[in-house]
Amino acid sequence: MLDLRVIRDDPDRVRASQRARGETEEVVDELLAADESRRASLAEFERLRAEQKSLGKEIPRASGDEKQALLDRAKDLAAAVKAAEAAADGAQRRLDELAMVPSNIIIDGVPEGGEDDYVVLREVGERPDLEKVRDHLELGESLGAIDTERGAKVSGSRFYFLTGVGAQLELGILNLAMSKAVEAGFTPVITPTLVRPEIMAGTGFLGAHADEIYRLERDDLYLVGTSEVALAGFHADEIVDLSDGPLRYAGWSACYRREAGSHGKDTRGIIRVHQFHKVEMFSYCREEDAAAEHERLLGWEESMLGAMELPYRVIDVAAGDLGSSAARKFDCEAWLPSQSRWLELTSTSNCTTFQARRLNIRERAEKGTRSVGTLNGTLGTTRWLVAILENHQLPDGSVAVPQALRPYVGGRDVLEPVRAG
Repeated sequence: MLDLRVIRDDPDRVRASQRARGETEEVVDELLAADESRRASLAEFERLRAEQKSLGKEIPRASGDEKQALLDRAKDLAAAVKAAEAAADGAQRRLDELAMVPSNIIIDGVPEGGEDDYVVLREVGERPDLEKVRDHLELGESLGAIDTERGAKVSGSRFYFLTGVGAQLELGILNLAMSKAVEAGFTPVITPTLVRPEIMAGTGFLGAHADEIYRLERDDLYLVGTSEVALAGFHADEIVDLSDGPLRYAGWSACYRREAGSHGKDTRGIIRVHQFHKVEMFSYCREEDAAAEHERLLGWEESMLGAMELPYRVIDVAAGDLGSSAARKFDCEAWLPSQSRWLELTSTSNCTTFQARRLNIRERAEKGTRSVGTLNGTLGTTRWLVAILENHQLPDGSVAVPQALRPYVGGRDVLEPVRAG
């Protein structure tokens, strides 16, 4: 939700942001009209209510025909006040509905365009020089780490079992991510994976991509696709204390996504699946500190990717490819040898005050309270197995283990195939 004062004072900025995202600008004019209607309706209600109160003081002092006239006027005025109140309430509801439509205002410097118009900020590490390239599924099956056939048998397509070293590697990634987060001052949290509609809507996930979310209609609950949702709702309707700096949480959760419409190579193996695990960073900070906090989250993500010894690049995502809540987003993408392309492993988004306004999360200010900034970023997830297996594969089909993960696989530095690859 945007600050209504910004829409009033600088509507062209909001229009420009909507254009950059490839979204409708008309909502800005609709919002301005609805705001004017609400203010006019409220003013009329308050005028009539004031007249009603004044009349209420006159009636006891009147007598005879004058009093009867005042009583008749009071009766008419009561009906007018009731109608004016209903009109003001209706205008407020209309404004509230429209206020949920525009996406967050993009930050100056965000690249224009769509999915392919990102800007590469840097590339780190060397891509492996492999004579024979096996993809992660072939490697995972030969290591006894990934079983998609039994996953499909039990749960359907795009489900899987991680077994043996596969399970150990995933737990290693997530435990290492959580350890690094705690070292950086984050509070570790195991979050709920079912949330109420108002929390899901508050984070901005019930917009254009609502069909990606699993919903339990009988219980009116949603399965989260990231612990960002639960962590954003953690302080809903609260006034938080940021006097000692940002409030930082690291959430570990199972995540669920329908992946509706996904097709092609990403459906092989465990790149695009319906269930996975993730450690997500979430930060509440002062609005003016959000840009610097965003850089810090990106730095922690890059530190984890470095620990995985992966070649990766950082991109500044274009406006048309941002989610509705994000004012800016950086992705870290690892090299995928089997497809000779980059694969997104992490995202970190600066949502400014967009989510906090929807969820009524504030901090104390000189005059009353004000909305806080919220940010999120991935610190480890199941998909990282794809990049680790492919980038660390050896000619004989075995896989070298990054040093940081060796304690989680019994100290082994190489994982050997358990069946013919």
